Amino acid sequence: MPVRRALIRRPGLLLADGLVTHIDKQPVDLDRALSQWLSYAEALRCAGWETVEVPPADDCPDAVFIEDPVVVQGDLAILARSGAPERRVEPAGVEATLRELGYRIARIEAPGTLDGGDVLRVGGTAYVGLGGRTNGAGIQQLANHLGEFGIRTQAVTVERALHLKSAVTALPDGTVIGWDPVVDWPGAFPAYEGMPEEGGAHVVILDPDHLLMSASAPQTAELLRARGYRVTTVDISEFEKLEGCVTCLSVRLR
Repeated sequence: MPVRRALIRRPGLLLADGLVTHIDKQPVDLDRALSQWLSYAEALRCAGWETVEVPPADDCPDAVFIEDPVVVQGDLAILARSGAPERRVEPAGVEATLRELGYRIARIEAPGTLDGGDVLRVGGTAYVGLGGRTNGAGIQQLANHLGEFGIRTQAVTVERALHLKSAVTALPDGTVIGWDPVVDWPGAFPAYEGMPEEGGAHVVILDPDHLLMSASAPQTAELLRARGYRVTTVDISEFEKLEGCVTCLSVRLR
């Protein structure tokens, strides 16, 4: 079986200073956040994923949200350029780790902006959120890179959430799931279904029948279990205070 790796990055002491856009700022318990992060990493390992810890970026409060600085497809790592200038130094440590793992490197260049949290791949399509963190020039550059792999790119308006994947993710069968109050354009997806809780919009596919999701969405977890999925839940409440979700905390390399 091919090795399945997940990049992770330890939260730093400045985590509580992370950016928030669509919610009010809340106090963050750093000790609890670290404990939750360790449990998240352990859940990945228990599901058969090797975790690769990227060097910390202690001067970057949001660096734990490692999904944003890079988009990986095949053997190509596309380093992002965030629409939040404060986050543009985060890709450096990610690049070094991916080079060591043998990945080719490409970059989103100015005037393009892109956060990896805006990129949702479903089958042969990459849906990319067009909003505060990702602009049209960034989407076009990403489309050029992904075209090498035969992947079609489609922009999707994002105004009610920080990233596209703050609003929607996809089940193994290709159904896009979301929390209706923050989904701007459900008609963008061939198959869309609203979930009963905000945290229920976010799943990480660990295996074709195994999902990882937040403990904050128990109704959704039961709904998905009733459909035959094995669901592992993790408490990420400290990261949810910073608009984070289960997808943000790792980059899955297949």
